[in-house]
Amino acid sequence: MTFSIVGQVGDAFGVAVASKFPFVGAVVPEVRLGVGAVATQAMARVSYRGTALAALSDGHDAAAAVEACTTPDDAREHRQLGVVGVDSQATYTGGECMDWAGGACGREATGGYAIQGNILTGPEVVEAMERAWLGSAGGSLTDRLIAALLAGDEAGGDSRGRQGAALYAVAPGAGYDACGVLADVRVDDDPDAPRELARLLRTNDLLFGRPEDVQPLTGDLADEVSARLAQLGHRGDDVTEALERWAGEANYEMRMSPDGIDAKVLAALREATT
Repeated sequence: MTFSIVGQVGDAFGVAVASKFPFVGAVVPEVRLGVGAVATQAMARVSYRGTALAALSDGHDAAAAVEACTTPDDAREHRQLGVVGVDSQATYTGGECMDWAGGACGREATGGYAIQGNILTGPEVVEAMERAWLGSAGGSLTDRLIAALLAGDEAGGDSRGRQGAALYAVAPGAGYDACGVLADVRVDDDPDAPRELARLLRTNDLLFGRPEDVQPLTGDLADEVSARLAQLGHRGDDVTEALERWAGEANYEMRMSPDGIDAKVLAALREATT
C-alpha cells in the first residue's frame, strides 16, 4: 500500500512515506534521537516500530532488529520493514506482499538508507528513489528524503494512486525550542499528497529552521526593512525591535538572529509588503 525511505545524515534520522492509504503518517514511521528510524508497511504492524528501536537501542544492528520483529510474527510474509541505525541498515519484504513489492538499502559516508514499497507500478519506483537519494548527497536530511519520495512518485509510485504522505525526522537540537524534531509533517487526504507534503515541508523549514544567510541590518537594508515593517504596523526607532515584534506575530521567531535578518525572513517580509 506504500512506498517509503528511511534515511540518515550524520546524527539526523528520518522517514518519508507516501501511499493511497490515508493517515499513513500515523502508522508507518517512527524515529528516535540517537538510535535510528523505522518504517512498517504493507500489512503494517505498528508494534514493529518499538521492537526495532528497542533492538537498536540495545546495541543490535538493523538486520537483527528486523529479525526481532519478523521471527515471532506468523504474518511476516505479508509485511515490509525498513530500519536504519547509527551504523547499519536493512530492508525486509515478505514473500506474500502484493505486487510489485521490494526494496533496496545501502550506506554512504554520512549514513545509511532503506527503501521499500508494495503495490507499486514496478521496481522503477524503488530504483528512482535510490538514485534521487544518492544524487542528493551533501543536502540536508529532509531535502534528501523529500527528493527521494517525489522521485518515487514521479516514477509511478503506488499503483492505486495518491492520498496520504508524511515526513518525520529528528536531529539533536533541531526544531522549535531545540526539541529535536526537524520535521513532523503529514498530508492525510489529498489527490497529490507527495507534492503537498513538499510544500508543507518548505513552510516547516521557514518556521522551525535555524537562521541562515543572515545580513546585518545596516544602511539601505535597514531602511528598507524599517519601511516595510511600518507598512505592517510595526514602527519604531529601533528596526531590530520592530522586526522582532513582527516576527513573533508571523511565527518566525525561530529564525531571529542577533546579527541581522535571516534571508528567508527577509523574503517573507518583502512578499508580505509587495
